[in-house]
Amino acid sequence: MRRGLWFVAGAGTAAYVMVRGRRAAEVFTVDGLKDRLGALEVGARLFRDEVAQGQAAKESELRERLGLVPHGTPELSGGRHKAVSTGSTTESTEQHQEGSN
Repeated sequence: MRRGLWFVAGAGTAAYVMVRGRRAAEVFTVDGLKDRLGALEVGARLFRDEVAQGQAAKESELRERLGLVPHGTPELSGGRHKAVSTGSTTESTEQHQEGSN
């Protein structure tokens, strides 16, 4: 019984070491390095997308809290502001001067 136990333990250890060694050797091959770099690229892209999504969410939350429209200008409330005329200022000044003469 004792020899059988040691045989099974040795065989299990040898199988474990072989599998781990094969995985370690695969990491340093050209294909293994390409896979690792590809995974790193995908991870960086996912991280960048998560940061951009969080930034957009916080920005819209902040704009909502401050009362800003999406393009960044404050909303005008009430009727305090006059509409700007589309005519040129020289034409309106000339018309005003003619009417006073």
